[in-house]
Amino acid sequence: MKIKKLQDFLAGWRMTIVGGIFLLASFLLPKVGFPAGKYLAWVCVVICGFPLLYLAGFRIAHNRGISKISSALLISMAMIAAVLIGDLFAAGEVAFIMEIGALLEDMTTARARKGLKKLIALSPETGRVLRSGKEVIIPAAEIQKGDLLRILPGEIIPVDGVIRAGETSVDQSAMTGESMPVDKVVGDEVFSGTINRFGSMDMEAVKVGQDSSLQKLIRLVEEADKKQAPAQRIADRWASWLVPIALLIAVFAFVITGDIVRAVTVLVVFCPCALVLATPTAIIAAIGQAAKQGVIIKSGEALEKMGKVDTVAFDKTGTLTYGRLEVSDVISVSTVHETELLGIAAAAESRSEHPLGKAITEKAKQEGVKIDHATGFQMAAGKGVRAVIGGKTYDLGNEKYLLEKGAVLPPEVSAQLDRLREEGKASVIVAADGCVIGMIALSDTLRPEAAGAIKRLNGMGAASVLLTGDNRRAAAYFAAEAGISEVRADLLPEHKVEILTEWKQNDKTVCMIGDGINDAPALKTADVGVAMGAMGSDIAVEAAEVALMTDGLDKVPYLKWLASATVKTIKGAITLSMGINLIAVTLSVLGILTPTTGALVHNAGSCFVVLLAALLYDRKYRDRQSDKSGKKVT
Repeated sequence: MKIKKLQDFLAGWRMTIVGGIFLLASFLLPKVGFPAGKYLAWVCVVICGFPLLYLAGFRIAHNRGISKISSALLISMAMIAAVLIGDLFAAGEVAFIMEIGALLEDMTTARARKGLKKLIALSPETGRVLRSGKEVIIPAAEIQKGDLLRILPGEIIPVDGVIRAGETSVDQSAMTGESMPVDKVVGDEVFSGTINRFGSMDMEAVKVGQDSSLQKLIRLVEEADKKQAPAQRIADRWASWLVPIALLIAVFAFVITGDIVRAVTVLVVFCPCALVLATPTAIIAAIGQAAKQGVIIKSGEALEKMGKVDTVAFDKTGTLTYGRLEVSDVISVSTVHETELLGIAAAAESRSEHPLGKAITEKAKQEGVKIDHATGFQMAAGKGVRAVIGGKTYDLGNEKYLLEKGAVLPPEVSAQLDRLREEGKASVIVAADGCVIGMIALSDTLRPEAAGAIKRLNGMGAASVLLTGDNRRAAAYFAAEAGISEVRADLLPEHKVEILTEWKQNDKTVCMIGDGINDAPALKTADVGVAMGAMGSDIAVEAAEVALMTDGLDKVPYLKWLASATVKTIKGAITLSMGINLIAVTLSVLGILTPTTGALVHNAGSCFVVLLAALLYDRKYRDRQSDKSGKKVT
């Protein structure tokens, strides 16, 4: 434990800078008449070299197989070899620049994670609960489901709930990435960790403690660091294999030239530190940037796979659409005006618990339509309702129900019903005393950003497919509206899994986007599962590897862009680092580089590669993407 504390102390910025000062002095003093000044490099060797020796020894003791051999071991060997040939400056320089690279990665990591840590800081410590008409401040952990809370302007909402009194605007940027506050009224949901900006409100606690949105989000964020990306494991394996290769080349250089300095220089320049450092830096920077945009990526593995995705499968209800029925058409086939028809339907459905009936009643209220009192209410489950309004008997329901009640459906009504079905809409037929007077059509609503998002995905080379349990007509209508050409409808959850499995077997890299419990198996099966986190079920969010904390589909092309940029950055880092190694090794064998200059060239290149990877955190998303035809997609 004491050794670990010493390692942590020496590896910090303060001691590393001290080592750098002594290293610089060891370089300058001999040039101004103080040859003994070269021995000051020992200070840097001890300060910066000990953490490397500790890490190399730790991995030898705890890692398995060839993974015992690491980049830290190669650097340690190069440092020791430089000491043995008397080049103390080279030994100190190797250790110093490697420590600078490690600290640079730590800085980038800390900066990239600021967006994630901010979420944890949003957890409020107290809440104002109303009890017997009085305000009582209690710890947030003691708030119970059903408690009534008062939230004042500027306060953080401590739990998820529903507004029961008051109107306000809520800053949800930390949770959803939305730039503007969202207006909230009685009946609207609010989420923990968001900030009440303007008005005072009273809210009922619905989800408390670990069930709240903020705590769920924090758990998702914590998972992001638990999985290591394949490219990171590849980098580690490359580092393990490069050590024996470096030794062989160093031995070869010594045997051929008889110059031990050249052999030591090979060891110095062969370290794959750029390969090892740049990859995790790019992954963490990308995860941090995504968190700022309301996209939680649970692992680097998911990010890398998303960059290779060539097929994106969308669920329909709640994903491509809002997942709630709304009145889309009020069609009169009689002298009854559309507004009056809506009022009659709302009055008849006012006591109905059916979703269609509730949607009709809600629409009438929104439009300010007069709703008369209905009597004699009767309901036939799954068919329709009957009610008496103003002395007339009205029947509302499907074709089968109306026919059972003796109504006659004119040809023009049947034609209208066929048209509505083609558009994926549900219809409620309204008849007065057995005579059809009109229809109310209801439909789910396509998200306004869906078509643009799919167009951008296509421009990135990712084909879009609709996988839904809805009927084929409804699926085809919404797919056409969104610009999706391939549709699979009438699917059970297991059918979605079978389709995704088949695609993966055919070498497709598949992303599945869904929101409901029924989507969880498909989200798990896909190479990358993306859950609509704000409205999606907890099970869907847990099953997915990526959660969108806002329900805007425009985050999907952003995610694809970020993932592709990350993969390109990693590949570029690997290519650049190996190129630097190849050139440096060649120059070392030829005797052009010495241990001192070799360390400077190689480690400076490594720091440059890490800086390139770190720039991912601030890279701007370009809304305009080129499709395969060369046209710009907005």
